[in-house]
Amino acid sequence: QVQLVESGGGLVQPGGSLRLSCAASGFTTADYAIGWFRQAPGKEREGVSCISSGGSLTYYADSVKGRFTISRDNAKNTVYLQMNSLKPEDTAVYYCAAARRTFYGSHWLATRYYDYWGQGTQVTVSS
Repeated sequence: QVQLVESGGGLVQPGGSLRLSCAASGFTTADYAIGWFRQAPGKEREGVSCISSGGSLTYYADSVKGRFTISRDNAKNTVYLQMNSLKPEDTAVYYCAAARRTFYGSHWLATRYYDYWGQGTQVTVSS
């Protein structure tokens, strides 16, 4: 059974940090690019970051560049999103997703290219 399970969300003050994890099972994650998306209330789901299957390519939304870092450990079938200098506008449900393809340019932002999705983890940035 294919599963993606996000964890690490929570409540943090502005300027704080969180580390999200995306644990995969039921498929070989080393064959998949993994993306992180988020969705705030009343807004569309938006791409945050993506990492290629081998980890050599990474992509970030302009809104998180310099603050978020994506990484992966294929031996553990896990992808991480380190989030620093968090802002209230980062508040959202964060989802990870897997795509069996290599992305170039901005194609990683398109949700239709992803095959599997997790259930999401809530991140709230508030004082």
